[in-house]
Amino acid sequence: MTAAQPVIEITNLHKAYGALEVLKGVSITAQKGHVISLIGSSGSGKSTLLRCCNLLEDSQEGEIRFKGEPVTWKGSGHGRRPADAAQVLRIRTNLSMVFQQFNLWAHMSILQNVMEAPLTVLRRDRDEVEEAARGYLAKVGIGDKCDVYPAQLSGGQQQRAAIARGLCMEPEALLFDEPTSALDPELEQEVVRVIKDLAAEGRTMIIVTHDMKLAADVSDHVVFLHQGLIEEQGPPETLFGAPKSERLRGFLSATHAA
Repeated sequence: MTAAQPVIEITNLHKAYGALEVLKGVSITAQKGHVISLIGSSGSGKSTLLRCCNLLEDSQEGEIRFKGEPVTWKGSGHGRRPADAAQVLRIRTNLSMVFQQFNLWAHMSILQNVMEAPLTVLRRDRDEVEEAARGYLAKVGIGDKCDVYPAQLSGGQQQRAAIARGLCMEPEALLFDEPTSALDPELEQEVVRVIKDLAAEGRTMIIVTHDMKLAADVSDHVVFLHQGLIEEQGPPETLFGAPKSERLRGFLSATHAA
């Protein structure tokens, strides 16, 4: 991969659920080592864009490239689907998704949760995976919780376990879908610290967030979505310090007031 080759490149993406158009032609590019935050009101298309990026949702129009390789499609419009299942699996395993609701398996210990995908999907060596999993759990600050079950952890600890699980896939990029919105404020800060550490390491990340301070602190580029379109985008100091669009100004003043 050349230095200029983006990890993720989305061009003119359209997504609708029936007659409801959620994305109306959105383009974003994530360069290696960059952090992009997607902000906007509920229903603006942020999470849908993230899920389309990871091919968890099928888009109807537009192009998605992963490290320069275009996703191949068959069909068109609402019938459009990825054409190559092996390509989908390869892209998904390289784009680890961290969800709002943690999605840990309740019947597995934290260590087993983190090890499961590298063992079953990537078929990596068990000893190697266990060593990596323990290392990532230590990295996110819960190395002492390997043998406990999700129900025994706080929400913040569960979310950090979910981040360790994503990291254990050794992905090209991490996709965060509102990683702190299900958490109490003090638990939220535990997760924010981990995300800031990952950003400082130069990991490629796309973050859907309602936390404007997090977006301002960790992002190289912020995208403000409004009703399925990019209303404004740019470096965080510009977007938060001198927003041009009336809609963005209104959104930011509403979030400050909340």
